[in-house]
Amino acid sequence: MHFNRSALSSLPFFPSLLCSPPFFPSMSYVPHTILRPFGVKPFAGGGYLRRHARPCVRRASSVGATNGNELGGGNKRRRKRPAEESRLEVLYDDGFGSVTVKDYREAVRAMPRDDGGPPRWFCPVECGRPEVDRAPLLLFLSGIEGVGMELILHHKSLGKVFEVCCFHIPVNDRTPFEGLLQIVEEYVKHEDALSPSRPIYIIGDSFGGCLAISVAVCNPEIDLVLTLVNPATSSAKASLQAVLPLLEAVAANLPFIHPHLLKYSMGNPLNMAMVSLENSLSPQETLQEFSNKLTSMLPLVSELGDIIQMGTLVWKLKLLKSGANYANSQLHMVQAEVLLLASGIENLPPSGEADRLVKSLKNCKVRYFRNRGDRLLMEDGFNLLTVIKGVKMYRRGRQWDCVNDFLSPTLSEFNRTFGEDFNSNSCRLFHQLLSPAMLSTTQNGKIVHGLDGVPDKGPVLFVGYHQLLAMEWAALIEGFLREKKTVIRTGAHQVFFAGNYETLRQELSLFDFVSMYGAVPVSPINTYKLFERNEFVLLYPGGVREALHRKGETYKLFWPDQTEFVRMAARFGVTVIPFGCVGEDDFLEIVVDYNDQKNIPYIRDEIKSFNRDFTRLRDTVKGEDGNQVLHLPVVLPKLPGRLYFLFGRPIEMEGMDNVLTDRKKANQVYFQIESEVENAMSYLKRKRNEDPYRSIARRVLYQATWGPSAQVPTFEP
Repeated sequence: MHFNRSALSSLPFFPSLLCSPPFFPSMSYVPHTILRPFGVKPFAGGGYLRRHARPCVRRASSVGATNGNELGGGNKRRRKRPAEESRLEVLYDDGFGSVTVKDYREAVRAMPRDDGGPPRWFCPVECGRPEVDRAPLLLFLSGIEGVGMELILHHKSLGKVFEVCCFHIPVNDRTPFEGLLQIVEEYVKHEDALSPSRPIYIIGDSFGGCLAISVAVCNPEIDLVLTLVNPATSSAKASLQAVLPLLEAVAANLPFIHPHLLKYSMGNPLNMAMVSLENSLSPQETLQEFSNKLTSMLPLVSELGDIIQMGTLVWKLKLLKSGANYANSQLHMVQAEVLLLASGIENLPPSGEADRLVKSLKNCKVRYFRNRGDRLLMEDGFNLLTVIKGVKMYRRGRQWDCVNDFLSPTLSEFNRTFGEDFNSNSCRLFHQLLSPAMLSTTQNGKIVHGLDGVPDKGPVLFVGYHQLLAMEWAALIEGFLREKKTVIRTGAHQVFFAGNYETLRQELSLFDFVSMYGAVPVSPINTYKLFERNEFVLLYPGGVREALHRKGETYKLFWPDQTEFVRMAARFGVTVIPFGCVGEDDFLEIVVDYNDQKNIPYIRDEIKSFNRDFTRLRDTVKGEDGNQVLHLPVVLPKLPGRLYFLFGRPIEMEGMDNVLTDRKKANQVYFQIESEVENAMSYLKRKRNEDPYRSIARRVLYQATWGPSAQVPTFEP
């Protein structure tokens, strides 16, 4: 069988690549990728997609993707219910950290340098098939080098929740910026026509950011979500642009390596060499492993010199300049949702490019990474999916749904947050200071260590006391993830979700952490939806008033006389578990509370201004129970004691239909739950005096003997 290669190379998308390599022996074979024509899905089996029928196949959605059983025959897989179909296992392995810069080097080496073809799309085999229903499409537009494999460290993690497709520009291709824009725009329009109800994500790195901005400007009617990673919108002013006339006079085939160019092509070699270093290694082993990885990157520098010759460099600098000029002239017209990720000295405040872009783009969130280099996507510890989840920008429909669009925490996220590795986003030190002790109550009333008394299946509603500054929340989330592999969906204050105060969260912070671990804006509608999905739900009836209580109000409940959650629990047959938590008085002492602050005119005005934009959740509740004013009390730390939880006997609401119509019966259940919470706190305050490890000194000594991960014993219940 003979094919006209020149005819095929005139197409921006190769229909031939639906077939396995033996059908096209004359064409370049790239083991890491599947090049993708219009309407073709990535193969789920981890290899080439073999077809013996027509080359182009229109696809309907990710749910109907071709799988291995259909290709090879066999029984059809039973279709799951929609509620199960879009749910990943809690603490699933996302594969993040298993790929290194060495894999990137091998992928770059395998890519065809000059196959005579135009720019094209390919689907990385490592991404596989998405494991969620209605997975959105993610298009990756790389930097000026145009390889398209710069997302390789994130292929596995992104491939579980996105359909990933990357844009490759051959080294010697001379398609102008307008031509590249047309290719990307046509593909975006085609995909939108196939699935108009789902968003299309575009990740633009450096030059790709300019291209992504331009696509969004040309298609305001399409639901696009842009992630701009250090976009090259200021590259027209770069130092290499100043010497462009001199470079044009040099021989076109001369290899060229310049530090400024390497910064865009490789990033910070030290940060890249740290990718996937194991935390369990000794310092000497870590240093040796780091040295080996750094040495392995040297051939990549030489290969870049062979690939990027003078003529190519001059062309790409011109391309970069035209792309930056086009994007800058259209910034004010971008209607799409934008996430800006900024790192490197040139991009960060106060004089960096990021500030200018944030002011120019209408619907833009920004996150700064101050200790990282320009090639953010290829640096150690940076997980793109984690950032997208944290800023609440992962969605599968027109609007973000905090319940149905939630993705469970991954194993790598859990280890980074709660593992033994201390980092800027780790809660490990906080956990060691609190050393939480958890007890639960079985159905027969027996109190036991751990969470054996808590049901394994939902719907379950936890109702309890909110400690000062919500200091118990992270320990509670970690405990259930570690012991039950269960995510607790917390009803949280709207301050964690309001866009009015985006400037408060420009670094990855508690705001992103709360969303990533399942919190939702507290509301009856969200609670209803969570119960409908059989989730584990955490509710604090005392809300902000308890978490920001005044002096002398420790362990005092501020519950309003509202029984809505009781009736809703009865409607869904929810298991209600009252719980108590004590320990705040062993850690913090309030020095200046709200009563003190409101007597200072300037602070009082600032508190009023801050709270003005928030809808009052208890507008109809009179007295102190409805006084939900956000403020920050001044506290002093104490010599740390210990945090204690007691989960009470489960209250089965199944069959309590009379609660739905009988207000008196609903009040009885409500007051029973409130009484159980108070009794649990009284029990813990009394029994903690019997704990031989209540003192931090005894706990440190115990863990020094048995290891930092050893669970410190507590009193016998």
